[in-house]
Amino acid sequence: MKTRGGGLVGEPEAVGGDGARAVSVSEFTRRVKQLLEGGLQPTWIRGEVSNLRAQASGHVYFSLKDAGAQLSAVLFRGDALRQTVKLRDGLQVIVYGEVSVYEARGQYQLIVRVVVDDGVGRLQREFEALKARLAAEGLFAAERKKPIPAMPRTVGFITSPTGAAVQDFARIIMRRGWRGRIVVLPAKVQGEGAAADLVAMLGLAAEMGIFDLLVIGRGGGSLEDLWAFNEEPLVRAVAACGIPTISAVGHEIDFTLCDFAADLRAETPSAAAELITSEFVGCVERVRAADEVMGGIVGTALQRAAAALDHARSRLRLLTPAAQIGQGFQRVDELNNRLAAALRHAVQLRRQEYGEARARLAQVSPETRVQLASHQLLSLWKRLQAASPVSVLNRGFVLMRDEAGRPVTRRAAVTPGQALAAEFADGTARVRAE
Repeated sequence: MKTRGGGLVGEPEAVGGDGARAVSVSEFTRRVKQLLEGGLQPTWIRGEVSNLRAQASGHVYFSLKDAGAQLSAVLFRGDALRQTVKLRDGLQVIVYGEVSVYEARGQYQLIVRVVVDDGVGRLQREFEALKARLAAEGLFAAERKKPIPAMPRTVGFITSPTGAAVQDFARIIMRRGWRGRIVVLPAKVQGEGAAADLVAMLGLAAEMGIFDLLVIGRGGGSLEDLWAFNEEPLVRAVAACGIPTISAVGHEIDFTLCDFAADLRAETPSAAAELITSEFVGCVERVRAADEVMGGIVGTALQRAAAALDHARSRLRLLTPAAQIGQGFQRVDELNNRLAAALRHAVQLRRQEYGEARARLAQVSPETRVQLASHQLLSLWKRLQAASPVSVLNRGFVLMRDEAGRPVTRRAAVTPGQALAAEFADGTARVRAE
């Protein structure tokens, strides 16, 4: 497709109606950056800190704003380490820095070099001023507070139906087993019109007439995010509400004027859920403990009654004629067993005495002495046989004798040519020495 100038759409050399060459986004952004950085000198700027984000790298990103405008700012790590002012949302500061352009997003931002505390921010000043004025009217007085019902049956939760607060609230309610009813009254909780939305839901809750308790709140955020809960119409509506109300806005450190106007403040929506269900959980625990105690008492009573009944039955069985006859039979059996045991004991005793007498007789019997002497004689004969020369010859030894028949016990006593007699176990052999 051709343009009026004859070039194709998307061609690098496309020109406008006046003949000027089209530039890329990067080149155009680079020109803007050169114009801004070259035309604007570093300067001092006063504003309120908002959307503060401290990164793990040490860089700090935030916005500077006033009633009419907002400016993105960055405090790089090296400059951040030199500052003595601790930045936070809502802090009014004066900063010194220069303008730069972040080309990747085509966004201009202020590179901050110095931060000076300029006192309390505008929103914080408004918060404190309105708080003091409403407190002077007695709007936050303790005597105006209505008691919170210990066990409400129907609770209305005025909040955003898509926020994390309602999910946390419902999860804790379900986990603790609460048996009441929760009705979510949807409303904006941030931005323009949020306070009016919340006031309308308070009015609707009063018209419905079904609620024992109301919870109004949302999750945490910056002072700007929570500002709807500081607006005077909502604060007055919460204070004037005829239904006991719990304010559960933000985190534990966040305070809004609704917290002071409500009958009770909960640190978070989750804390409100625990507070609402605490009495119910306590009652459940007490009932469970009572049930265990009652069960123990009843069980003990039943055991005692059963034992008494068994004892009575046993006594009744003992008094019957059949039981008396049975006991007589048992007595006869017992005496019979005792008699048999006595007879066995007497027989065993006589056997033992007989064995002892027989042993004593065996000890003095001549037969025993003859056997003992025979064993001794046999032992002496064996010892004599072992010492006999014949026994030595039987083991392979030879006894050498000279011509006179005397034993030759030394080699030195033998002369060459000497006639000797070698006596073996089975005879004698004549030999001559060499």
